[in-house]
Amino acid sequence: MQHTAGDLADMLKGLVEGDSQVIVNQLSKIELASSGSLTFLSNPDYEGYLYTTGASVAIVPTTFTATQPLPAALTLIRVTDSYAAFAQLLEFASAAMALPRTIHPAAVISESVQVHQNVHIGALAVIEDGATIGEGCEIHAHVTVGRNVRIGANSKLHSGVQVLDNCIIGSGCTIQAGAIIGSDGFGFAPQAGDGYKKIPQTGNVILHDNCEVGAATTIDRATLGSTIIEEGVKLDNQIQVAHNCTIGAHTVIAAQTGIAGSTAIGSRCMIGGQVGFAGHLKIADGVKIAAQSGVTISIKEPDSVWQGTPATPIKDYRKRQIALRNLSRHRLMDRLEELEKIQQDKRTSS
Repeated sequence: MQHTAGDLADMLKGLVEGDSQVIVNQLSKIELASSGSLTFLSNPDYEGYLYTTGASVAIVPTTFTATQPLPAALTLIRVTDSYAAFAQLLEFASAAMALPRTIHPAAVISESVQVHQNVHIGALAVIEDGATIGEGCEIHAHVTVGRNVRIGANSKLHSGVQVLDNCIIGSGCTIQAGAIIGSDGFGFAPQAGDGYKKIPQTGNVILHDNCEVGAATTIDRATLGSTIIEEGVKLDNQIQVAHNCTIGAHTVIAAQTGIAGSTAIGSRCMIGGQVGFAGHLKIADGVKIAAQSGVTISIKEPDSVWQGTPATPIKDYRKRQIALRNLSRHRLMDRLEELEKIQQDKRTSS
């Protein structure tokens, strides 16, 4: 990218302070920016870097007031929301780096596959019988698309992704490298005596529009029916979603969370990293769960906040933590006073 500050201000509906003709050709973090870089300030904790940055242009909020002299070579662009503006520029830069709309000769595509226009299919991608690839999709190298899979328009499957038989991916989805959609659920029936018998997993996974699935995340197919990820869900890296789960629209889940089978999580929930869910639970809409919590019961109250193992409402969790700290402190003080009394008695008796 190469743009003047004036061009960027027009794009972002911002106001230039400084040289509107200064040219930038890269986006940079504020603390690492150099000449020719465009950066931004949204977090007040980083304001100090603005006074020493080497960037040529910085996007700042309209409410920003400098408390120190700014670098002489720095031009400001004032916008209502500097973070959203910078995100808009990142989207623009990402679009400029889009892959060519070609099908690599080393891709393996069944004759019965329907491939719409304007797609990219990388080397050694395998697309099996009956699959449909929507318009504008990017299927990167080493991706596997199973039989009868449907992938909606403008979705991106990064290297090493596997979308297995009969699964459905909506439009505008992004699946990061190494994710597996539609692997067998963990279903085994105990047998008389020793051992287990595998239960066939005959369902699929449905990923609705505008979802993102992080690297190395696994979403298991349903035993019967579908494992459902509703519109706008964002899953971080290394998450496990078991068979027959449902995750409601616009819920976000951080890395290394595990969700056992048939659990239903509501819409607009926020789940921290390394949270564990037992199976067959129902979580209400808007619930927030702190990192490393263990959820063992259904949560019925919408918009509530939970923490701990087993997870409890956050007020109860905090009261319990305070009580534990106080208990430990009181016991230590009692023991210390007891030891001091023993020492005093020894000195008196001698």
